[in-house]
Amino acid sequence: MIKIVLLVVPFFLYAQSLKSLLDYSMANNNLVVSKTLSEKAKTKELESQKSAYYPTVDAGMFYRNMHERSLGLPGSTYSGYGKISLDLYDGGRKSSLVKQKQEELKSSSFETEALKKSLALNIVQDFYTIKNLNATLSAREDAKESLQVQLTRIEKFYEAKVATKDDVDRLRAAFDINVYEIESIKFQILSTMQALELKVGKKINTLDNSKFKENILDKYENIDAIKAMQAKKEAILNISDSLKSSYYPQIKVEDTYSVYGYANSDRTHPEGVEKQNILLLSANIRLYDNATLKKKQEAILLNAQALNSEINYKTKEQKMQFTLAKSRILTSKIKIKSASSALVSAKSAFETVEKKYDAGIVDNVVYLDALTAKTNAVALYETSKNDLEIAYAIYYYYSGKNVEEYLQWERF
Repeated sequence: MIKIVLLVVPFFLYAQSLKSLLDYSMANNNLVVSKTLSEKAKTKELESQKSAYYPTVDAGMFYRNMHERSLGLPGSTYSGYGKISLDLYDGGRKSSLVKQKQEELKSSSFETEALKKSLALNIVQDFYTIKNLNATLSAREDAKESLQVQLTRIEKFYEAKVATKDDVDRLRAAFDINVYEIESIKFQILSTMQALELKVGKKINTLDNSKFKENILDKYENIDAIKAMQAKKEAILNISDSLKSSYYPQIKVEDTYSVYGYANSDRTHPEGVEKQNILLLSANIRLYDNATLKKKQEAILLNAQALNSEINYKTKEQKMQFTLAKSRILTSKIKIKSASSALVSAKSAFETVEKKYDAGIVDNVVYLDALTAKTNAVALYETSKNDLEIAYAIYYYYSGKNVEEYLQWERF
């Protein structure tokens, strides 16, 4: 009992659950970090655009020195001034731009969530692909042991001249092909594991037996990628509205207070005022631009229509994938039952054939066929169970949900 505990404890210490990998990736994956920073940038852009409603305050100074004085002007003039400006009316341009930035922020937020959910699905697929490969590898390793035993046995028979070289060659070929497959699977595990580590953002040792809850939902909501496009379309429409405002009056008020100083003055080059306050109220309206802004607006609206068409396509695609995902779950469950039945039959058949082969009743062709059938059945049963978990992940993804919310942890 103590030995069993000692063997199991290291597994629990190093085995990593799918949920822990997903949680870690959401904070450490470089693409997620990049999207998060882009979202923060959009927040700053929105704050900047909202600040446009406030008055602007400027300060400045100048110094002017005329070596050849003009009549009526002193040789040197210096001044410091402060100016406050405020847009009284801009045809709704600022409000449209604020709405644009708000929609762009929403779009960026949805894009971040879309990346996270897509990344989570990819991690799930890699996770269970590795488990499938490990199951296949385990079956191949078991087959290798059986083939090694029989190869050693038949070689002794051959040395004793009670077996033919053909019998030895067949088993040797089967053994070598199995070794070839084992090495190929090991490389696939290595490459898939490294791809998983890249997505997660850390080294991974062992994978545990994570499973999904069996929760079939009646409805689905748009995935975040579609929501991002919808928000982007609204942002484009607000850009169009901001251009339209250019054809409305633009009214602005400015107040400038200046303090002046002079040098090199005399009776014919007198000093000017010492202080001056200028209040300026201006209004401007565009009367003609050869429809430049109108054409820009039309181009923007066409882009919005193009994006809307893409949204419609993506919406139909999600509906199709959601329906297929439900069918994939049902199909996977049927496959598990079939694979389970096939495994029982293949194991039973192999045990019978192996005894007959050891007794010399059947030849090595029959034995190899039975061993291959058993090896494939073992791998097929394990992969069918893992494929069901992938099917659930795909289903929750196209339901518009976070796949990690539907994870449970299977204890040994």
